[in-house]
Amino acid sequence: MDRTPAPSRYAGTARHFLAVLLLIVAVPPCVSQERDNLVEATLKAVVGLRAAVPESARTARSLGTRRQGNGIVIDDEGLVLTIGYLIMEASDIEVTDGSNEYVPAEMVAYDYDSGFGLVRARQPLGIKGMSLGDSSLLTPGDAALIVAHIGPDFLQPAEVVDVREFPGYWEYLLEQAIFTAPPFQGFGGAALINTDGKLVGVGSLIVHDARTGDRPVPGNMFVPINALKPIFDDLLDIGRASGESRPWLGVHTEMDRGHLFVLRVAADGPAESVGIRRNDIIVAVNGNPVSGMAEFFRQVWATGPAGVAVRISVMREGAVKEITVESGDRYDWLRLSPGSRYSAML
Repeated sequence: MDRTPAPSRYAGTARHFLAVLLLIVAVPPCVSQERDNLVEATLKAVVGLRAAVPESARTARSLGTRRQGNGIVIDDEGLVLTIGYLIMEASDIEVTDGSNEYVPAEMVAYDYDSGFGLVRARQPLGIKGMSLGDSSLLTPGDAALIVAHIGPDFLQPAEVVDVREFPGYWEYLLEQAIFTAPPFQGFGGAALINTDGKLVGVGSLIVHDARTGDRPVPGNMFVPINALKPIFDDLLDIGRASGESRPWLGVHTEMDRGHLFVLRVAADGPAESVGIRRNDIIVAVNGNPVSGMAEFFRQVWATGPAGVAVRISVMREGAVKEITVESGDRYDWLRLSPGSRYSAML
């Protein structure tokens, strides 16, 4: 992987943009030095992250075996917050230190429900942690800044264009997802920073409909930082949120012309084992009609914990077929590196 540091010629532009963002809120002259220090610390806290994943990993084909993105240092002891798909099933992880050199890191947590991942550097980074903001205060029209670690476009002013529910085709549902525009290419694990210079979101996706309506606007989806706060202690203690796992079927779905289609099924997953297949149309769960992705997920999860039997009604070749799926636990399905701290957590 490329060890090239973020080009220094862009550093002045980055400082300028962040300083302007912080000036949106009036700052008395007596604290101008404090503001300048905040600018420097904020930029430095966004680090590079890369992970190596075995070829045998369940996610190797879809997410790759060499993953690279961003992380955000959130304490003074090398704890780095990132988006979970960058480190899921990783055997080796590295983050950049204060000198912009990659150093080894270890998995601390991966939480499927929120999408967050945590790693900790195995040696001092020399970086002060970024303060966490309150993502619930964000409303459409708010100014923000997206900061990544590497490349000529590693910083971009943005506008919050929506805050809404986000259903992901991989059996994922996020409450109060943050949507920004314009699109930012280096989104994976990037920091969304508010006008107080605090972290309010972690970059997850680029989407075509950050703003919905007759004229959708493309942009990015960020996981709100408030989703981390109630599970943070659990992530540090046991590597994921506590409580029973939700039932997982191993189906990827998409909405098309008002119907919920099966896009594909996970290899060796519960849905594949009972014959659910691509292009099946899901019409009901346990006899309850479903018309959208979020409704489908909620109906499945309301059935019980992982392992519960879920009755799925699918339309196939003009007829409705009832299929009972013995749900699984997605954490058990993942192929974790033997002997890794991550595998020991689960």
